[in-house]
This record gives sequence, structure tokens and C-alpha cells, in this order.
Amino acid sequence: MSQNVSPTPTYDVIILGASGFTGKYVIREALKFLNVPSSPLKSLAIAGRNSSKLSQALQWAARPNPPPQIPILTADTTDPSSLRHLASQAKIILNCVGPFRLYGEPVVEACADSGCDYLDICGEPEFMERMEVKYHDKAVDMGSLIVSACGFDSVPAELGLMFNSRQWLPPAVPNQVEAYLSLESDKRIVGNFATYESAVLGVANADKLQELRRSRPKRPRPVIPGPRPPKGPLLDHLKEVGVWAVKLPSADAIVVRRTLSCLAENPGGLPGVNESTEQIERREAFWSTIKPAHFGVKIASKSLLGVIRFITVGVFIGLFGKTGIGRWLLLKFPSLFSLGWFRKKGPTEDEVASATFKMWFVGHGFSDDSLASQGNRKPDAEIITRVMGPEIGYLTTPIILVQCALILLKERNNLPKGGVYPPGIVFGATDLQDRLQQNGISFDVISKNTI
Repeated sequence: MSQNVSPTPTYDVIILGASGFTGKYVIREALKFLNVPSSPLKSLAIAGRNSSKLSQALQWAARPNPPPQIPILTADTTDPSSLRHLASQAKIILNCVGPFRLYGEPVVEACADSGCDYLDICGEPEFMERMEVKYHDKAVDMGSLIVSACGFDSVPAELGLMFNSRQWLPPAVPNQVEAYLSLESDKRIVGNFATYESAVLGVANADKLQELRRSRPKRPRPVIPGPRPPKGPLLDHLKEVGVWAVKLPSADAIVVRRTLSCLAENPGGLPGVNESTEQIERREAFWSTIKPAHFGVKIASKSLLGVIRFITVGVFIGLFGKTGIGRWLLLKFPSLFSLGWFRKKGPTEDEVASATFKMWFVGHGFSDDSLASQGNRKPDAEIITRVMGPEIGYLTTPIILVQCALILLKERNNLPKGGVYPPGIVFGATDLQDRLQQNGISFDVISKNTI
């Protein structure tokens, strides 16, 4: 049953799962913009199963200041009525409860039913694509904009590709862009356990994703100038920036492909629910500068040993993730099987504060698009750009999620009425890149060369 859309939601934003590892950092980030004169965020609530843990998370997020008087709401992903009630009170729900494969769908369903907008920090392709299949039409009807991957997965990849793409000034065109992700710290790098759990469950359910894709009609593919690039070696040495790399089976490439497919269907981008003529022109002008390219992601390290370590962890998850006993072992002893990268209690605040990321985008293409049509002509131009920022899971992800929410609050009329979309097609033409740059995530052109 569809819920009636609340005419005046009580809260601009409700953070669901606010007492979790990432959730408390999202509260901290949101508080920076609550009731600030230039900010559209005027009312905020936090929600979850345990009100005392939520209260502790709020105290942690507000320090050294006393916690503000923010409503603490009780909701549980196993209780659909509590989620419907939550969605009826909010303009936007920020969902931090993962793994999303296990806990995400009831929240999406409640938002789609009630016309509430929804953003999450998911990096799980099967969940995202399944939500699109099941809830897109309902979300369009009810005016609920549902956007997953509004964190490190996958906004740096989406905006990073677009930033690189915009450097190819006509008549130049890109053919392939490869992203090289390097995680750096002067202490230990420790990841979010939910991210590790999602990877393990992703291996377990890989067949379901393929089955889902086979059941859907084929979407239009973007037209990319020039021949398809060769596969390339398993191990890659990027001499320009001094890193070794191996292919990373992340959500980023999949999310980017979904945005490029959506753009192939809508070359001027997605129309806003109530755009001005000036905004329509601005949106269409932006998307006319985005040129599709073959896209992939690699995980990089300054040492060859570091890359071998990545491969070892990938082999463990790939082999053990396929059986029940193997998954139990992986999830029972995360530190052992991830060679220390993941542990159940997560990183310390010092480990978070000392970590950073760099993501290089190496674009190969043609100095003139007429060259691309000349048989098997090889690319003759290279453009390298970089996105750089703080620790990915607890600092960059909350920055991105909160900025996406602020854009939704401020520019709702310029964004689609509703539907289930990847972040690039929704936020690409907004000022999200500028906002990220103002909040510690930089976009730089590194070099432009002929090959």
C-alpha cells in the first residue's frame, strides 16, 4: 500500500543508522551545516534501533561542544511500519545501515512508497541494480529520488571521470580512462568491516547479479570513438606517478557504466521536476561536454609487494566466499584473511585522521576525432587528472553524502521528479564538484601529452 505523501515533512534530513561506525561521522559532518546561514539544512534527526547508542554517537559527533537538541527516533530495518513512519517525517533519509544487501531494501521501499528522497553510501552493485528494477517506476510516480553510492563508492569515480572527460577539448576525444586508486597513511590503513562483509557477500551472490542482468532488457551503450582497448596485463606499472596496480573489482566501474547508459538514453541529462529555461540550457551545456570512454579501476601501491598483498586478499575472498564455511571463516577472522586491513572494531580516530586517498585518472584518446575512425589507429593523446582527499570510509564518504543532501535540499526543482539512479547522472551537472573542493576533496589536471 502506498503511503500518502506528507505535505510538510518534519525534518529536512534523517540519518538512519547514525550510531554505526560511519553513521557517527555522518552526524559530525551534518552538524557543520545545521542552521548555518548559507545552508539549506534547518532541521535534522537521527534514527536507529538503540536510542542510548544514538545519544552517545551524537555526543561524540558534537564534541568538544555539548550535543545540540536533535530528535532521536527509533526505527528498525526489520520493522516496515517504523520505516514508513520515518520516511513520512523526512524530506531526505540518509541510509548508513549496511550491508545493504541485508538491510537496505525495506528502507528504499518505505521511501519509494512515501515520496521521500533517499541517499545511501552503498557500494554493492547487485543491491543497486535490484532496487532500480523493483522500485524505479514507483519512485517516479511518488516523486521519490533514490540515489545509492553517494559516498567514496562511487562519487569520486563518477565526477573524476567527468572531470577528465571535460579536459578533452574538441576535436580531441577520449577512448579509455583508467582510474588508479592509492590509499596512503603514516599509520596503519584499516577499513570498515561492513565494506569487507559486503565484498564477501558480493562473491557469494555473484550469480544473482548475472541472473538479474540477463533478465533485463539491454540498455543502449554509449558510442565511444575508436577501437576497444586491449585487456592489458594483470600487473600494471604506472611510471608517471610511480605506482604498481592490479584490477579492482569495485562498484565504481559498474556505477559509471550505468550513468553512461543513462546518458546515452538522455543525451541532455535528466530533466528537473520544475526547471527554469536558464537551468535547462545550463544542464544541456554541461552534458554536451561529457564524452563517454571505456572505464576501469585499479588498486595501486608504491611497492610491488603491496600489490601482491591486494591479490592475496582478493584470492582469499574469491575462494572462501563461495561456500558457507568459507564465508563464516572470512567474517569470523577478518583481520587474518584481509592481512590486517579490516577488523571488526574498525580504525581508531588517529588511523582515520592520518589516512588519505589519491585517485589518478589516466585517459587515452585521439587528438582529433577523425583519427578514431581510421581502422585500428592507436590513441595519440594522454590526459592525466587526479582526485585527492581524506580517508575514504569515515571522512570522504560523509563529506560526499552530506553535500549531496544539501544539493537536494537547495536544488530539488532542478533534479528529477523521482526514480532510482546512480549519482553521476543526478549530481553531475550540479555544483557538487565545487562543493567537494571547498570541503577538502581536490580535482587537478596533472598532465596532457601526445603519445
